[in-house]
Amino acid sequence: MRGVKAVFKKEFLSYFNSTIGYLYLIVFTALNFWLFFRGFFLMPEADLRPLFSMFPIIFVIFIPAITMRLWAEEKKLGTVELLFTLPLRTHEIIFGKFLAAISFFGISLLLTLPLPIILSFLGNLDWGRTISGYIGSFLLGCTFIALGMFLSGFTKNQIVAFILAATFCFLFYIIGEDAIISFLSGFWADLFSAISVKTHFESIARGVIDLRDIIYYLSFISLFVYFNFLHLEVAR
Repeated sequence: MRGVKAVFKKEFLSYFNSTIGYLYLIVFTALNFWLFFRGFFLMPEADLRPLFSMFPIIFVIFIPAITMRLWAEEKKLGTVELLFTLPLRTHEIIFGKFLAAISFFGISLLLTLPLPIILSFLGNLDWGRTISGYIGSFLLGCTFIALGMFLSGFTKNQIVAFILAATFCFLFYIIGEDAIISFLSGFWADLFSAISVKTHFESIARGVIDLRDIIYYLSFISLFVYFNFLHLEVAR
């Protein structure tokens, strides 16, 4: 665990070594507050569902900004070779980076907590559904981080890593859209619905924590973390 902690500390602090990390948190928080309060007075009840419904698309744009540097920057600076010469195993490096990324993402999610607190004073907020929505949002974010981190290992250019991550995150979300599912039937409709992050997120965001949705997200995260491990082992 010491290897994981060392990598985690280095990566987590790197988000705050420049103004970019602070700017990310400010823009992420301000955008969510603005989008939510934009239609706040049109809502008939105190409900955070509009916020949770916006999260997937916001994550598609913002989370690649977290993951794009994880491997691309190491390759560009040539420090990835240095990492491989340290007494660290590949899985320790990966877990350290992954934990740093989801911790930074968790901070950005925590900064939206004033919204449910404000709503609880203005109306009868369903805290069970709100907590469920935040659980689903965190799992969705971790899923996109695992995917984006894996894709970051294929390029030295952070912009390319950002575009790759945003594209694939969007694809895994949009394949669950009703407009796409309606064109399919039988096996393919069920398959697209099953592998889409949208289908499983919407279920949790409604307040229904189904074990199948949890297993889906944990499996997705584990799969792409493992793919990242295989890719780095070959390079190493």
